Amino acid sequence: MPYFKQTQPFVVPTTDGKLIEEHFGHAATGQDRFSVAHMEAPPGWAEPHQTPEFDEVTILISGKKQIEVDGEVVVLQPGESILIKKGTRVRYSNPFDEPADYWSLCVPAFSPDTVRREE
Repeated sequence: MPYFKQTQPFVVPTTDGKLIEEHFGHAATGQDRFSVAHMEAPPGWAEPHQTPEFDEVTILISGKKQIEVDGEVVVLQPGESILIKKGTRVRYSNPFDEPADYWSLCVPAFSPDTVRREE
């Protein structure tokens, strides 16, 4: 078949209040070429620094998202997008008062083994 229609995303279990709905990728479809996920980060959310082995595009729908890229702080606004290239040290967070609603595309697909989060 020349297409694959995703009827329901895989909801990735989290312990930090972040919603991750993967439509395509390792968890949802078992493929590793790319991953696409809808996410919502609650106010006050943050994750550790990481140096992923994949490129990641973030497209912000609503709210704001703070991104530390090699020590520089970037604040993404609704309608804006950013590409973080593989091998870049990055930290994503939402220190703001409203949820951050966004989409993420990773090439190759996101994997816990290749995100390389710091302890």
